[in-house]
Amino acid sequence: MPETGPLTRSMDKQFEKLFAMMAGLEQKMEAGQEEMRVAQAGLEQKMEAGQEEMRVAQAGLEQKMEAGQEEMRSGQERMEKGQEEMKGLIDEVKSEVQRKIDEVEEKVQIKIEDVKSEVKGKFEEVEHKVQGKIDEVEHKVQGKIGDIERRLSELEVRPFSFPASPEFMHSRPTIKSLTFDGQTSWTVFKTQFDAVSSTNGWTDFVKASQLVALLRGSAAEVLQGIPADKLTDLTTIEKALESRFGDSHLTQFYRTELKTRRQKPGESLQELAADVERLMSLAYAECPLYVRESLAAQYFVDAIRDEDTQHSTRLMDAKDLKSSLAYSMKYEAA
Repeated sequence: MPETGPLTRSMDKQFEKLFAMMAGLEQKMEAGQEEMRVAQAGLEQKMEAGQEEMRVAQAGLEQKMEAGQEEMRSGQERMEKGQEEMKGLIDEVKSEVQRKIDEVEEKVQIKIEDVKSEVKGKFEEVEHKVQGKIDEVEHKVQGKIGDIERRLSELEVRPFSFPASPEFMHSRPTIKSLTFDGQTSWTVFKTQFDAVSSTNGWTDFVKASQLVALLRGSAAEVLQGIPADKLTDLTTIEKALESRFGDSHLTQFYRTELKTRRQKPGESLQELAADVERLMSLAYAECPLYVRESLAAQYFVDAIRDEDTQHSTRLMDAKDLKSSLAYSMKYEAA
């Protein structure tokens, strides 16, 4: 066998150390792997234990959820039962209330019928008394009217036969007499009556007597409310008739109608002016003539439909209705 040199021996020793180190390393690796296997086994055990705990907890939670759901179902059933009971109670109360209402309505209806019968009896009784009083007063008034008419007839036949009463000397009318039944305008009638009175020169006493004799229908009924000793008082009679048939309560209505009056399609200027004049006599009867004329001209111009005609007539500044009408017709025809 050949003799090895020092280098070979040195290398052998190094190989031996290397092999020894490798063997130690393998042992350590095996020991580490064993530790890892042990640790992995422990971890797996812990994981299995945790999963088991989770399964147990989940099972408990599911049981609790089922118990809660069961409790909710039970509570819902109790609520539904309570609602049914409440509905039944409400229906019962409604029925009782309706029954009470029906009873009250029946009692009220019976009471109303009783009151109606009683009121009807009282009304008929009062109506009978009032009618008797009306007949009595009417009889008296007709008697007074008959006396006045008789006296007027005597005055017409013998106008100068009463020297002791000079107020009758000029009572005989010289134009046709009028009548007033309450169906026509009191204002118009009074204007005509005043004209007749002025023409004949009647005194207030004669005017009162004539006025009473000219009343007919509902106008004559007004005399029933006048004392017998006032039937020859002109002021008393005229006030009573004015209160019943006068236009004073319509004054504001006529004034408003004047302010809003506008010429209608197809309406001529003459027709418009005539209506404005009519409304003026009703709305401003108490005003002086010159005031009425000036106002009538203004309202007429405001009512003209054609803007050019209206503007031109307004610039003309007429003082009365006739002048405004004449100018507007001339402008319209041009």
